[in-house]
Amino acid sequence: MSASPTTTTTTSPRAAMQSAPLAIQITDVAKSFGPVRANRDASLEVRAGEIHALVGENGAGKSTLMRILSGMFAPDAGRVVVDGRDVTGWTTAEAIAAGVGMVHQHFMLVPTLTVAENVVLGREPTAPTALGRLLHLVDRGGAVRAVAALSRETGLAVDPERRVAELSVGEAQRVEILKTLLRGARILILDEPTAVLSPPEVEELWKVLRRLRDAGGTIVLITHKLDEVMDVSDAITVMRAGRTVARLVTRETTPAAIAKAMVGRDVELMSESDAIGYGGTGDGGRGTNDVGTVAPASPVPRPPSLAVTDLVVPGPRHAREVDGVSFTVAPGEILGVAGVEGNGQTELIEAIAGLRAVTSGHIALGAQDVTAASVRARADAGLAHIPEDRHHRGLVLDYSIADNLILGRQHHFTRGASLDASRIAANAAERVRDFDVRPADPALPARALSGGNQQKVVIAREMGRDFSVLLAAQPTRGVDVGAIEFIHARIREARAAGKAVLLVSAELNEILALADRVAVMYRGRLVTVLPRAEASAEVLGPYMTGAMTGDTEREAGDA
Repeated sequence: MSASPTTTTTTSPRAAMQSAPLAIQITDVAKSFGPVRANRDASLEVRAGEIHALVGENGAGKSTLMRILSGMFAPDAGRVVVDGRDVTGWTTAEAIAAGVGMVHQHFMLVPTLTVAENVVLGREPTAPTALGRLLHLVDRGGAVRAVAALSRETGLAVDPERRVAELSVGEAQRVEILKTLLRGARILILDEPTAVLSPPEVEELWKVLRRLRDAGGTIVLITHKLDEVMDVSDAITVMRAGRTVARLVTRETTPAAIAKAMVGRDVELMSESDAIGYGGTGDGGRGTNDVGTVAPASPVPRPPSLAVTDLVVPGPRHAREVDGVSFTVAPGEILGVAGVEGNGQTELIEAIAGLRAVTSGHIALGAQDVTAASVRARADAGLAHIPEDRHHRGLVLDYSIADNLILGRQHHFTRGASLDASRIAANAAERVRDFDVRPADPALPARALSGGNQQKVVIAREMGRDFSVLLAAQPTRGVDVGAIEFIHARIREARAAGKAVLLVSAELNEILALADRVAVMYRGRLVTVLPRAEASAEVLGPYMTGAMTGDTEREAGDA
């Protein structure tokens, strides 16, 4: 991004923002996909040198509007102006050439290529020799060095020589951000960029965005995280049901006001300070949590619903991605697993779910050893699984919502040798209604839904049936504040009904808001397991970064 004249010290930030020219002006845009109206009378104004947050519920039309801006879609009606030039209906290539870049929520990477090859794809450096220039040979070493330098500069740590297929979800998201930053976008659109980043990585990203803004860049940030909105944005546009419903100046509003504009009602917001009220409440540790429900006392000792013993799981990077992990989860208990992504959490969940082979150790559901059981056998034994990557593990995007709602359980929806269409339809209608999937049309392909509504389909399938153990990996990733409130309530209901929940989340506030006990994974090991009353961001942070290691054997054994 090229530098622009800076404002003088006598001009207030708000005045400077209001006086800057408009970099983006979208007016009365409409866009439909068949019967689905994604945008209707949607408008957006973003000034140059501004970080602008675009917020709204899942399915509000935010991503569609930004894809129109980035040239992926042409609007059915309305006008798009960039830097004073009418660009309505332009192509992606024209948008990129004009300096508009978009980091998508769902990855657009080539799995078989390395990180460096993906980042420089389409802008490959030529080998610095006469023959290299003549034959247009790619300077692979130069690409690796350039990506490594950008990775260090931004704090988005990833090995440029690893193949994308070997990366965790969090690492792949970092590659997407690096790819767009390397192209020097003047207008940068980020769709849920922090969904898989740790708190330190988020802070590093904010530093990058602020530097780009201060150099004259313009940034549109699509996010569901209102703390992020308040922390980094200058202005906010709120969308609901495809329309623009509010324009706000960040310093003049509150998270509660933004949430109300998003969903049209008051919403209880989650924060660590009012997560679960264990301790300090004067009520024997039975405080209230963020939605006003009573937090349970320490669970009464009962035979575990889930027991993992000395588990070792190999992975693409290490022979022991999970390195001798042991723990139990009791009926009516939520065990939260915190940690920076890439420390074995994915491999742990997938091994328990039956998606990944184990080297040694045991996994038991109740009294049944399922270490060598199939995915179907584990599901029939009472295991439900919300995977961290809904596209690769949770959905078949070209299948209908109705068909996705029976994935893995088709044998329960048969009549003779054929699937029972009437039962599938009845199941879909009930799940779509109970879990508020939008649009409420079970015949639509999952691909037609927003990311948050795709997540609701996965959760509806897994939690809308009988189960005894729930593996919840990043259950609210890419989900709006109203849906987060709903999903958290469902997880608490599962606990209250005696279900065992193993919760893995990159959102520490989510762990602290839901868990009865908190474990931290670092380099494949459980480095501490603490009662919720003893857990806080300050206590857990050193374990998450490896600055502190606990008496793992004792703590995991006590678990």
